[in-house]
Amino acid sequence: MLIGDLLTNSAAAQPEKLAIVAGDQKTTYRELNESANQIANALIDHGLTQDQNISIFSANHFDYPTIYFGAAKSGAVLAHLSTRFSAGELMHVINKTDISTVFVNVSLLENLMSVTENTPELSRIIVFGGPAPAEESIETLESFIADASVSEPDVDIAETDAFAITYTGGTTGFPKGVVVNHASRVIGSVRAEREFDMRPDDAMCCSTPLFHIAGLFVWFQTAIKIGSTCVMMPAWNPDEFIDMVENRGVTSAFLVPTQVNSVISHPEFTAERLKNWRYCNFGGAPTSVAQLERMLAALPDMVWQEQYGQSEAGNLTVRPPEFNLSKSNSIGRAYSDLELAIFDRDDKPLPTGEPGEVVTKGPHKMIEYYKDPQQTKDVFTADGWLKTGDIGYLDEDGFLFLVDRSKDMIISGGENVYPTEIEDALYTHEAVNECAVFGIPDDHWGELPAAHVVLEAGKTITEEELIDYCAAAIARHKRPRLVKFVDSLPKTAVGKIQKNAIKETYWKGRDRSI
Repeated sequence: MLIGDLLTNSAAAQPEKLAIVAGDQKTTYRELNESANQIANALIDHGLTQDQNISIFSANHFDYPTIYFGAAKSGAVLAHLSTRFSAGELMHVINKTDISTVFVNVSLLENLMSVTENTPELSRIIVFGGPAPAEESIETLESFIADASVSEPDVDIAETDAFAITYTGGTTGFPKGVVVNHASRVIGSVRAEREFDMRPDDAMCCSTPLFHIAGLFVWFQTAIKIGSTCVMMPAWNPDEFIDMVENRGVTSAFLVPTQVNSVISHPEFTAERLKNWRYCNFGGAPTSVAQLERMLAALPDMVWQEQYGQSEAGNLTVRPPEFNLSKSNSIGRAYSDLELAIFDRDDKPLPTGEPGEVVTKGPHKMIEYYKDPQQTKDVFTADGWLKTGDIGYLDEDGFLFLVDRSKDMIISGGENVYPTEIEDALYTHEAVNECAVFGIPDDHWGELPAAHVVLEAGKTITEEELIDYCAAAIARHKRPRLVKFVDSLPKTAVGKIQKNAIKETYWKGRDRSI
C-alpha cells in the first residue's frame, strides 16, 4: 500500500463524507481525493517529481492535506518545513535539502521571501490560502493546477520509494532531514488504527502541526485511513478547542501534555462543557504521574491513551488506558508486530529491568538523514537496528520506561530543543567563559531550557540581559528561562561537563527525570 492509497480507498468507500473542516472551508473525501489528484498531475506535468525536492511551509491550513496527498501520489518527495524555523534555520534547511519549489501559505510568505537571496536553488514559490503579490517569481496554487486532470495519476511508485522529509534537531543545533518511504509510514497508520481507540465516526481535532511526525503521520494520516472527519486547527488555543468540543462536534484529539494542561486548568473549564470529548491520545513530551492523575480526575470518562515515537522510527509504543495507573511511569509497550529492544554500549541486548539505549528494527525505520551519511551511519547498528537516542528499560510485562535522553535533548511543549544550539549562542557573548545548558522541570511545558554560566574574569551581565541576548540569536522558544551564574562547572577526569550532576538538584523528587 502507498500513502496515496489511504485517501483513494477512503474516498471510494465514503465519497460524500466530510474529510476536512478548516473554519468555514469544508471538503468531502471525493473532493479531497480529486484535488490531491490535480496536485499530483500538476507536479508531474511541471516535471517536479524527480531530481528536484519540493516542500510545504504552512500551519494546519485547509490546503495542507491536499498538497500532502498530491505530492505522495505524484512520486515526489515533499519536505515539511517547520513554521517555527528561525530565518537562519529556514535558509539552512532549504539549501541543505536542495529544495527548488515551496508551497507556502500566504501568512508565511514574508518569512520565506526574507531568505530567498540566500537560497539560490529555490526557483519556484507557489502561494496558497490567499492572494499572492504581483511578483514574477510567485504564482498561486490555482494557476499552478489550472490545467491538471482530477483523474488518478499514472505513475509507477514503489513502497520503498522516499516520499517525505521531516526535520529533527541535530547535535550542531541545525535540523536534520529525516527521509522516509511509503511503507514506513503506512505501517504506522496500520498499527495506530489497530491499537489506538480512533473511530470512523469521530471528528478529530488536528492541532499538532502537520510538519511534525505525530501530527501528520500518526494522527492525521490515520484519521484519513479510517475515514474520520479532520478538523484543522492552525494555532493552539484552549478557548477555541473547548468551543470546538462543546459546539462544533469534535470528539477526539491528539495533544501534547502542555495542551492538555492548558485545557484542564483553563478558568472556564468544566467537565460538562467537554462531555463530547471521547478520546485523547497524548505524547510528544514527558507526562508526570501528577499531571496524569490530574487529567484522570478532571475528565474521568475520557479515554486517555499515551503513545511514544520519534521522527526516525515513527510511532513505537502505546499504553492501553487500563494501564494508566498501574503503569503510570511507563510510556507503553511496543506495538504487537514491532521489534523493540534495549542495547548496551556494545550494541548487545540487555535483560529485563536493565537500562540502556532503546533500539528498534523493521520497515518503520527511516531511510536516512538527507545528505548526511555519517550521522545516518552513526544511528544504525551493524545489523540494522535504529538507535533512538533514548535511554530506558523494559519491565517483565514489556512496558518501556524512559530514564534519560541521550545527547541531553530537551523536550519543551512537544518541541525538541538541543542544548548545543543554545550553548553556541551563549558562547558568542564576550562575557561568557563556560556554560552548560540542560532541561529543568516545568509543570506546563514539561521541560524548559536552563543554563549555568561561568563569566569571564572582570565581566558582568544580568540574567535578563543574557536571556534576551539568546532570544535575539536563536528561535525565541529555545531561549533559556533560567540563567544561574556559577564559579565553576563540574567535570569528568577528561574535562567533560557533567550535566547530570547539575540537573540533579532541579529534578530531585520528580516522577520522571528525563
